[in-house]
Amino acid sequence: MIHLQLPLTIRDATESDLPRIVEIYNTAVPGRLATADLEPISVDSRQAWYNIHHPQTRPLWVAQVREQIIGWLSFQDFYGRPAYKATAELSIYIAPEHRGCGVGHQLLHHAIQTSPSLELETLLAFVFAHNQPSLRLFEKFGFQRWGYLPKVAQLDGIQRDLAILGLSLVKRDSACVSRG
Repeated sequence: MIHLQLPLTIRDATESDLPRIVEIYNTAVPGRLATADLEPISVDSRQAWYNIHHPQTRPLWVAQVREQIIGWLSFQDFYGRPAYKATAELSIYIAPEHRGCGVGHQLLHHAIQTSPSLELETLLAFVFAHNQPSLRLFEKFGFQRWGYLPKVAQLDGIQRDLAILGLSLVKRDSACVSRG
C-alpha cells in the first residue's frame, strides 16, 4: 500500500464543500462496491443530508491535501430513536486517485479518537460483503461483524450481501461478581 506522503488535514465540512463531497461519492456509484445508489446523485439531493450533520454531535469531515478535498467521513444517527443516541453509523468515501493511500485509515482513526467527545459509545459500519478493502479497513481498527444480511441488495442483477460491523468504545469489566 502506498501511504500519503503529504500532510493530510481533517476538518469539519462546510456547505461550500458539498459539491466536492458529492463528486467523490458519485465516483463510487459505477463500481457497485461502496454504495447502493445506482445513479449519480445531485448536490441538491444531498442538502438535507448535509444539514443534519453538526460538528458537536454528528460531524461531517473532509480530508484534504493542501486545498484539495480527497475524501470525507460522516457520522449519522443509527435508527433515529433516542435510545440509540450513543451509537453512530460511519461512512467513508475517498477520491479514486487516493484510494489505498491511507486516507481512509487516517479518517477512521480520527473518528474513533474523537467519538468519546461526541458522547458516542458504539460505532457501526454497513459494508457490502464484497467490498474487501472497506472490510479490511474497519477490521484493522477492531470492528467486528455484528450482523449479516444476505442478498438484500440488487446491483446490476447480482444479489449482494450486507455486513454490519460494530465497535464498542466502552471498556467493560468482564470479571463476574459473586452475589453471595
